[in-house]
Amino acid sequence: MDEYASAATALRCRESGSEYELTARYVCEVSFGPLEVVYDMERIAASVSRERIASGPASIWRYRDFLPCAPTGVARGIPTGMTPLIPAPRLAEALGLGEVWVKNDAANPTHSFKDRVVSVALEKAEELGFSVAACASTGNLANAVAAHAAARGMTSFVFVPADLEPQKIIATGVYGATLLTVDGTYDDVNRLCMQLADDRDWAFVNVNLRPYYSEGSKTLAYEVAEQLGWTLPDRCIVPIASGSLFTKINRGFADLVETGLVDAAPAPRLDGAQATGCAPVADAWDQGRDFIAPVRPSGIAKSLAIGNPADGVFALDVARATGGSITAVDDDEIRDGILLLARTTGIFTETAGGVTVATLARLAREGDIGRDERVVVYITGDGLKTLDAVADRVVTTPIEATVASFEAATGQEAPTWR
Repeated sequence: MDEYASAATALRCRESGSEYELTARYVCEVSFGPLEVVYDMERIAASVSRERIASGPASIWRYRDFLPCAPTGVARGIPTGMTPLIPAPRLAEALGLGEVWVKNDAANPTHSFKDRVVSVALEKAEELGFSVAACASTGNLANAVAAHAAARGMTSFVFVPADLEPQKIIATGVYGATLLTVDGTYDDVNRLCMQLADDRDWAFVNVNLRPYYSEGSKTLAYEVAEQLGWTLPDRCIVPIASGSLFTKINRGFADLVETGLVDAAPAPRLDGAQATGCAPVADAWDQGRDFIAPVRPSGIAKSLAIGNPADGVFALDVARATGGSITAVDDDEIRDGILLLARTTGIFTETAGGVTVATLARLAREGDIGRDERVVVYITGDGLKTLDAVADRVVTTPIEATVASFEAATGQEAPTWR
């Protein structure tokens, strides 16, 4: 394979199997099913190696052999990826587990995993000749599209629900995007963007470029395996919104096995995490259904608030195939999860991460995770984006500017041996 060539060969419908050219399309003309990128895996296996990856840039583009596009020379835009995988022994101890790792994707440029998918989508957008980027978002994607478009010199239009957290609205507007706050849920916003995408020559990253955009999530599997010395974890806890992240992490691990970068082994169990305020996939899991019944979102986990998830059915398939599960946790559990992670690892996560940690805690409490398992928890966003979620859990102690006042308030008297 040439150094910068992509092994992507076509777009294929997940339902009918119909194939299409690698253009800006996202739905099958035959079945109206979703499209995904197909690769020449034999070609990738013949060229890719651990050494080739290690010699690449410290970004998602070190895995360009597995992606639907690749920058020529130095990548444009903002370098993304290679976020830390952090051992969390105090978190493991608190939950009675043996080995827990935290993949902290809040360390990305706009503080969420959405930088990965946007990097791939906008690289493909420019390859296809687009100059305008757009998206429907629950917040993190809005931040990423606005920032990456600004870095590339692209015009951007970002559509979000009007009741989005103020921190995420501000962190989008600063990049100069045209920011449109829509009266409605995310599903209303997404429907509007699908209508707009039909008659505008814009790159809607999660509509007409969705097949390419979603591929960026696979890099979260590649990085974890590389950071674990080219081995696989036993179990991963992953938040579910549309379901794309969940399915693509699974695809990423499968790519590594298929190309021989890791030894063939049982696939990691994938446990999905949702909030009870918007849990259409968890509801289907609990009821043993093979279809998703849309819901109207509520609750504090707004970044996961997709009531009609596009990849929900496929997330069910992955959970079943890997021996995993899908769990829903309530708002109090989410707040507890945010605080537990912060106080055992020093990582402050947004509500989506609170959902993930709360799910880990639930599975540990119910005895579903063995002490011999190596568990990776995916943290997908920064807590500074959802400050209101835990504001009332933070306690301050007012004192006067005197030693006596400090000692009276805290009981921390000076040691007598002085």
